[in-house]
Amino acid sequence: MKIGKIFMGTALIAMMPACFLKKEAASYEVPAPQDVVMYEVNPRTFAPNNSFQSVIPQLDSIKSLGTNVVWIMPIYPIGKEKSKNSPYSIADYKGVNPEFGTLEDFKTLVGETHKRGMAFIMDWVANHTAWDNVWVREHPDWYTHDAEGNIICPEGTDWTDVADLNYDNSQMRQAMIESMEYWIKEAGVDGFRCDVADQVPADFWKEAIDSLKACAGRPILMLAEGADPATFEAGFQLNYAWTYLGTLRNVFAHDSSAVQLIQADSAEYSNIPEGKFKLRFTTNHDEAAKNSTLGDYGGKKGALAAYAAAIFTRGAALIYGEQEAAYPDSINFFNYVPVDWKANPDVREEYRRLLSIFKSEPELHLGAPKSYTDHDVLMYEKDGKAADYLVVVNVRDSTLAASVPQAWRDIPLTNLVNGKSVRIGGRLPLTPLEYRIFKKETAAKTE
Repeated sequence: MKIGKIFMGTALIAMMPACFLKKEAASYEVPAPQDVVMYEVNPRTFAPNNSFQSVIPQLDSIKSLGTNVVWIMPIYPIGKEKSKNSPYSIADYKGVNPEFGTLEDFKTLVGETHKRGMAFIMDWVANHTAWDNVWVREHPDWYTHDAEGNIICPEGTDWTDVADLNYDNSQMRQAMIESMEYWIKEAGVDGFRCDVADQVPADFWKEAIDSLKACAGRPILMLAEGADPATFEAGFQLNYAWTYLGTLRNVFAHDSSAVQLIQADSAEYSNIPEGKFKLRFTTNHDEAAKNSTLGDYGGKKGALAAYAAAIFTRGAALIYGEQEAAYPDSINFFNYVPVDWKANPDVREEYRRLLSIFKSEPELHLGAPKSYTDHDVLMYEKDGKAADYLVVVNVRDSTLAASVPQAWRDIPLTNLVNGKSVRIGGRLPLTPLEYRIFKKETAAKTE
């Protein structure tokens, strides 16, 4: 729903949710979930303080990658009791961590993102709070207790810096929803990436998402950090492609068969409702904290080949802020880690190229792939309405040749990676970690 300069009578205004009235007409659009190109911002890689202000000058570069959604990691005050300095230990759901700036700084960042045509989502932590969150003191019944009546951290974890919330409490649920609505109202955010979403009851997410949509009066984007199909039924449009990520690492780092990527894709989409999609990625803040992206996939060429193998099979795409600069080490997001955003311009340009293909050829990342994959080469076909596509990725750091399907031999093709017109024969030579994306237009499809 788009609101222009129109007059609305007082009766109509009185009926509209308060947070909807606070949002000005948008100069951007929230993309369809399958077309999302999401960029994850870790404020602690931009500056040791006032990082909201440091992100803003980078927005043009972020946009140039093909980004249409910016996701920022938690911006809230961090708990001091039992603290590990984790941004996922929330002391105040309506506050701003002074390390990053002020509420006005944050609102400026959201506005500047919107000016560049990108949507903006926040990280939301609904499973737990910091131990010194005011809720612990004022509403201890909103938390999970052990047999002795003590509030506990989330069971089965080592998250000792946070207290587990009790979703049997309806008052806590309403306070959580109201806190989420606050950011739509005050900052004009366009949705949320929801931390450990599978550990929060799906019926709460259904209630929350219904309320947020009514409050916003406009499209919102909801991403679940999880893989439970119940999150889709609750209203999330996207959730995580964990299975595909693990398989991708095994293929590139442990010589597993590339056929397993096709199997992982099929498994992830076997029980997904129509119109819902997986977010495909090669790293994120959790993964980059364990190992560098370059280390996971064998260097710059491997990281780019893995990205090509990830984003075109099916679904939406994520890039974590550091990939485009090819940061060589792990990033502990509990602390400031300086990233040289001007480093490795060749890598940045290649991410731009891949994401440009992703955006300009939307049918390429829709629909089930028709596989011709073998142990060493990921190869699949996509049959689109306007054109057909053949994706080829050499997942090995060695020269080899791949068998080409008969229908793709000795006909005019465009290699979308370099824009050149080509013809290929029965065997396709591939350099180490090379990827090619061929497009075939037919007269019947272009008429």
